[in-house]
Amino acid sequence: MSADNNTKSTTAVFLLTGISGHEAVHLWIAIPLCLTYAILIMGNTGILYIIKTDPSLHEPMYIFLSMLAITDLGLSITTMPTTLRVFLFNSREISLDACFAQVFFNHSFSYIESSVLLSMAFDRFIAIRNPLRYATILNLPRIAKMGLVCVLRGVTAAFPFPFLLKRFLYCGANVLSHSYCRHQEVMKLACADITVNNIYGLVIMLSTVGLDSLLIFLSYLMILKTVLSVTSRTECLKALNTCVSHLCAVLLYYTPMIGLSVIHRFGNSSSQWLQILFGYIYLLVPPLMNPIVYSVKSKHLRARIIRIFVK
Repeated sequence: MSADNNTKSTTAVFLLTGISGHEAVHLWIAIPLCLTYAILIMGNTGILYIIKTDPSLHEPMYIFLSMLAITDLGLSITTMPTTLRVFLFNSREISLDACFAQVFFNHSFSYIESSVLLSMAFDRFIAIRNPLRYATILNLPRIAKMGLVCVLRGVTAAFPFPFLLKRFLYCGANVLSHSYCRHQEVMKLACADITVNNIYGLVIMLSTVGLDSLLIFLSYLMILKTVLSVTSRTECLKALNTCVSHLCAVLLYYTPMIGLSVIHRFGNSSSQWLQILFGYIYLLVPPLMNPIVYSVKSKHLRARIIRIFVK
């Protein structure tokens, strides 16, 4: 019986889903999807190239922006093969091991991005609270250590997910509602008690995304307190304007991320369309919009981009 179970669990596959009930138009949906992926890859690699080649942009804020761009690229590349395969070729099958690997990388990059956004909030706090010592406090060795902590934290938090999922036997249709694998959804297909997965997933979500969003909120409270103590209204607005890009990046990331997690845990069949919508917003919008927001709001970055196109 045990051998039979093992055979079933190792040969089973999951079925990915594009937009259920609209398979006939998947090819048409694939066109804007391919365009979106192309734009976000070019946008983020362009940001990395400009920051690397322009010594005037070798400042803490732009180094953190480079980390954000790398994380966005990693998150997009992790899900792009299965998403485009489903929409372009209607190839829905994915093996258990491939799905578990995608779960690991997907969640790792998600937690790394959350940590990077927290680091960027700290960067903005130091720049406004103590501008004279800004470059001294956030020097290159310290930024490198912060980046390493972000990576180790994300990888460590997501590392148990594949092993927690691999111990289960999966039976039935094994149909996922997205074109990529996420822990919250895959675990519900197991023919076993998923209490441990539920508890671990909730603890990790609260200790990474939950804690980071709380600390970002507190950092902005301190930034606001510092800015309001400035007597000049012009200086006050100028200081707040430096935070607009980061605030946009935070909202673009946390809103669909938290919404998707809540729907997966507490949603029902009636919230399926909302689940699909949040899934693709979480997947595509932050990596697509972050380079655009920073290019528009950053004068130095915008000037460098204009010079490239003028040439």
